[in-house]
Amino acid sequence: MSTTAIKTEGISKRYRIGASEGYRTFRETLTDAVKAPFKRLAGLGHPVPENETVWALNDVSFEVKKGEVLGIIGRNGAGKSTLLKILSRITRPTRGRVELRGRVGSLLEVGTGFHPELTGHENIYLYGAVLGMKSWEISRKFKEIVEFSEIGRFMDTPVKRYSSGMYMRLAFSVAAHLEPEILLVDEVLAVGDAAFQKKCLGKVGAAAGEGRTVIFVSHNMGALETLCHRGILLEGGCKVFDGGIHEAVSKYLAKSLETDKSPLENCRRRGAGKMRAVGFRLETPGGLPLEAAKSGEPAAFCFDFENRSCGPEERVSVSFSVQNEREFGLFHYYSHFSGVYFTDMPAKSTVRCLLPSLDLAPGNYFVQVCTKVAGETDDWPQVLLPLNVMGADFYGTGDPNLSTWGPMLVKGEWSLRRST
Repeated sequence: MSTTAIKTEGISKRYRIGASEGYRTFRETLTDAVKAPFKRLAGLGHPVPENETVWALNDVSFEVKKGEVLGIIGRNGAGKSTLLKILSRITRPTRGRVELRGRVGSLLEVGTGFHPELTGHENIYLYGAVLGMKSWEISRKFKEIVEFSEIGRFMDTPVKRYSSGMYMRLAFSVAAHLEPEILLVDEVLAVGDAAFQKKCLGKVGAAAGEGRTVIFVSHNMGALETLCHRGILLEGGCKVFDGGIHEAVSKYLAKSLETDKSPLENCRRRGAGKMRAVGFRLETPGGLPLEAAKSGEPAAFCFDFENRSCGPEERVSVSFSVQNEREFGLFHYYSHFSGVYFTDMPAKSTVRCLLPSLDLAPGNYFVQVCTKVAGETDDWPQVLLPLNVMGADFYGTGDPNLSTWGPMLVKGEWSLRRST
């Protein structure tokens, strides 16, 4: 018996720029199928010029074993969503073939099967049918679906009156309670508040723990490293790496650093502008480039500056803050909090702050830099700089998969004392 759940061989997908596929009758489709071979032989097919097409995927091959959890990584437009649509049979490849062994559940475009005039209760059955569930399966799981969505009071309300968050919660809840052998998950986990997102991740993780095959697409590197063991990196529709998830994430982040222009180049700023922040990067304590920080490990925050008109006697204080994805501030640290000021600033310089332990949970964060000169705000770029934190063995237990209720991590000494 084969242990392979998914096998792709040279799959490619070409789209015509500006074209859309209209509705066709069965008769038209059948007639074209009969005529196609003769058109090709006669040279009457009128192929679309290459400059009017784009290859969303190009010659991608891989295998996924049963029970394996695979992460698909890549920038926007790399072909991740196209790949999942082909695997879920939403679209057909232009070339290549796909073999799927097992029932497939897709969490791609959440909410596709909802009808606005129907109630939440009715839409659970409608959406469940769209996703391939039998009526008795939906009835058996109805209570779990409602409890997971946390909107039980509104089950008899038409979904057209739902907020977008309620709509997405219910749709994910229905889809997540499928019991497929293969689960395809796109960026649909960005639904609801932070607590509900953790529930969504937990549900996907539970599917993986039950031995199902999971393919997971996300821009959240922390979630990928927590859930996946293997990663495939796509770039321009091509597979450029296939291996361990940690190495895949590192290569993705390294490529992002190579190709991204600094967000500090063209942004709005506040302040007099005597000093100007022009670059940001992470380094190891030894000064080596660091693509991403690791929970509980040292990291140096480095900011490049240009001195435009700051005098040699003027005291400069540099600060940076870290925020989560919802732009909630986690900490703010000025150099003068530690009694440190800088004077006689050169034309170009780098200010470096080494944190001996970055106690952040795995995930995506943002950094903002601000500079004061002589006690006044001088340069405050109105831009958020990306910061990625990967999981590590924070507690020294040998387990890098951190489970946390919030962005901050703490550790201490536990003891038991007998009460009298």
